[in-house]
Amino acid sequence: MRIMDTIDHFNLRSFDLNLMIAFDAMMQELSVTKSAEKLRIGQSAMSHNLSTLRMLLQDDLFVRVGQKMQPTAKARALAGPVRAALTQAQSALQATDSFDPDTADRIFRIGITGEMEMVLLPALVHHLQSTAPGVRLVSRSITVETVDLMLNAGEIDLAIGCKESRQIGEVLFESSVACCFNPDICKLTLPLSRETYLGARHAVLSQTGNVEGCVGDALRAIGIDLDVVLAAPDFMPLLAAARNAPIVATVPRRIAVQYAPLFGLVFCEMPIPLNFPPVTMNWPIWADKDVGLVWLRNQIRSVIGDISTDLPAIAAQ
Repeated sequence: MRIMDTIDHFNLRSFDLNLMIAFDAMMQELSVTKSAEKLRIGQSAMSHNLSTLRMLLQDDLFVRVGQKMQPTAKARALAGPVRAALTQAQSALQATDSFDPDTADRIFRIGITGEMEMVLLPALVHHLQSTAPGVRLVSRSITVETVDLMLNAGEIDLAIGCKESRQIGEVLFESSVACCFNPDICKLTLPLSRETYLGARHAVLSQTGNVEGCVGDALRAIGIDLDVVLAAPDFMPLLAAARNAPIVATVPRRIAVQYAPLFGLVFCEMPIPLNFPPVTMNWPIWADKDVGLVWLRNQIRSVIGDISTDLPAIAAQ
């Protein structure tokens, strides 16, 4: 159960939270006069706060022992939790005012698809090491079915990928795909022709259990059936399979450029033009003005821009 679900808002509404501040000041000073000075209120107002606290908590809280005021057992028990609550409240209020990447110590949770996990995250981590060394990232996989649920529940701060979302968002770049194969196994001529591509056996991405995957679905929409022998939810198995078997792996262009050579594969543009959903970045309305998340989104845009600038045109590799 989340903490917010355990808060009794109705009862707290009748409790003046300023009394917690008065209590904490009294615990620190053990003097009505000094506590009043610390809070910049009159001594009578401070005495009234203490009287109200004693009535609400049904305890003396502070008693005079000789020339000094001493906290009761109940006051001592309350001191730690009250100080922690006030510290948290102060941190929360300050967090909305500023974000200094040089000194920030914060964890950001990013929901992400397989392509962007392999292309964006390495570049983003490299970028953040020099611009915000105290920032840490947690990557979470997202699907069409889970992305909005995870954003609404606060499990992730933002989502990146080819996913439909009802949250605030923007397009990062348009999607395109490339064909990868092992030239030592597949005796094919680059660039692939339409007939050669359709005559081959294929490995495609699928996160739904559908063997045809998103590429096969897009081709079927224009009346073309693809001979798919492997559908996997991630790109690494597709490239590994193409390295070892006479098949063509169809993967996003950025994946092909960066990772196909590592598997000994050549690649080229897909010979059949297809329209795929663009890669988007989405976030919930409550995170729109969070200065830390505003900063992170700007870093992601910058890194995506650098990746796109460095991306060469695909020729026959």
